[in-house]
Amino acid sequence: MNLALTWLPALDHPDLLAAPTLATLTAWAATTPQVATEVLVAQIDPDLADTAALVAACGLDPEASVNCVLVAGKRGAIERTAAAMVRSTTRADVNHRIRTLLDVKKASFIPTDRAVADSAMEYGGITPIGLPESYRILVDAPINTPTPVIIGSGVRRSKLQLPGSLLAALPGAEVITDLAT
Repeated sequence: MNLALTWLPALDHPDLLAAPTLATLTAWAATTPQVATEVLVAQIDPDLADTAALVAACGLDPEASVNCVLVAGKRGAIERTAAAMVRSTTRADVNHRIRTLLDVKKASFIPTDRAVADSAMEYGGITPIGLPESYRILVDAPINTPTPVIIGSGVRRSKLQLPGSLLAALPGAEVITDLAT
């Protein structure tokens, strides 16, 4: 099955965005005008929110899909959190690279219920656009190109598309070499 996605300017379709995603996109567009024209949204069947299902149903290149992985670790009593953006064809290097970047003894995936609560987004749609400021945004270096990538919108019923280089320019984002394996 090859379902066609219709990509439209995200800021023109706030009903397809989580509230924190909309707020962040609006603020970002005020300082970076290309956000208003280059961050696009497409409505999808919520059952296709998972990467493999969307890629299969829409005939998308798996390399275009980028996953947002929320990770946490502690250094003493201080918790450190991050959102790792990696291509769906790779895996975030949580045990080595991310653990080292967070400067923690052990880093782990944040449990689903906490990820949803922290982000105020739906599981399967979590995006770095709108995460709390306490989260570091780590973008795997190969994503930082003009080629469009597909990420969550904060809700399961839509996806965002934007140039990888624009994602890497998200305020607070850090481009990291060897973030994924």
